[in-house]
Amino acid sequence: MLKRHRIQFPKLESSNLNQDEAYFFLQGSGGQRKIRFHDYDEIYQVQGLYEQVFYDRLKCTSPSKVTAILESSVKQSQDNFSELRVLDLGAGNGMMGEELKQHGVSRLIGVDIIPEAYEATIRDRPGLYDAYYIEDFTQLDAEKKEDIASWQCDCMVTVAALGFGDIPTRAFIEAFNIIKEQGWIAFNIKESFFDVSDETGFSKMIRELIFSKYIDVYHIERYRHRLSIEGEPLYYFAIAGRKNADVPKEFFELKGIMA
Repeated sequence: MLKRHRIQFPKLESSNLNQDEAYFFLQGSGGQRKIRFHDYDEIYQVQGLYEQVFYDRLKCTSPSKVTAILESSVKQSQDNFSELRVLDLGAGNGMMGEELKQHGVSRLIGVDIIPEAYEATIRDRPGLYDAYYIEDFTQLDAEKKEDIASWQCDCMVTVAALGFGDIPTRAFIEAFNIIKEQGWIAFNIKESFFDVSDETGFSKMIRELIFSKYIDVYHIERYRHRLSIEGEPLYYFAIAGRKNADVPKEFFELKGIMA
């Protein structure tokens, strides 16, 4: 049984922060540590902390929701969900990968940018991934790209890692382009990223991409991603679709998006 950690959220009057600025306190033998929600390297080093904060306390539902809409989308085609070879971008400590494996996908390839994610995965979920790469997809060299592409992935998923700088626009499209044509794409984004008033590169890229010829969207659903530290629901969109073709660099230049 995993050790339960003593965690404390900041007082309500001081917790009116943006989602990527939120933090909590971890009580330990060495005293109290302040950890930001997006300090994944610190969180992953403490076994069970990520699960306790985001799944037990804040009721995150995204891995199950994104898996469900992906499975529903695949059922609309002649493909079999159990034959998917999945590239899990921003795999973290394997929460999404574990959900996919429980639904029977054939192959699972993890990618993350921080070594602590891989270390947490092999510690907590050994053998889950067929391969796990620690790579920056904005600087992926030709040899490593060929190595990852050799797995012939026909599906890409990414959960709770888009739009806050965790996975840049260029990294998302690099992974998208590694997936085989007619492969499947499933991801989630904060609901505000669909707002036309959001002029960030990632938000513009997502809006342009889902209405482009490069992907056919099968399913979009608004759902409660998790609770905030105040106990308020945070809504995301889960999106699943099928890739038609690689996205060329010119697509970004034409749309005025920084890749």
